[in-house]
Amino acid sequence: MPSTSDLYIRIYEVVQKIPVGYVSTYGAIAGAVGVRSGARVIGYALNYLILHSPPPHVTEILNPYTLTTVPAHRVVNRLGQLTGRGYFPGNTMVEALQSEGVSFIEPYTVDIKKHFWEPETHL
Repeated sequence: MPSTSDLYIRIYEVVQKIPVGYVSTYGAIAGAVGVRSGARVIGYALNYLILHSPPPHVTEILNPYTLTTVPAHRVVNRLGQLTGRGYFPGNTMVEALQSEGVSFIEPYTVDIKKHFWEPETHL
């Protein structure tokens, strides 16, 4: 398994590629960065960005401006549920996705069949 700093950088690079109007899943991103069954690691990396400033070992390699553009709101669970919404202030995760044209089938569940972006196919 890669070092934490290398892994987090790879995670952020993949998440930055999720296009507007699409979402990906923790598991799909884990697979793309080579950590099968590592969906929780993806959540930890994204939550770290939301709750803290980027770790120093990451900002030394990636431009800090780039890190502010990691669209963590575009990562959902395998069912399309916004399980990470508690880490965003207010209802900003829902609002951000709606403003990008992502449709919902339930209040906190995106239409994953319509909006899913598979990183391994596009990278």
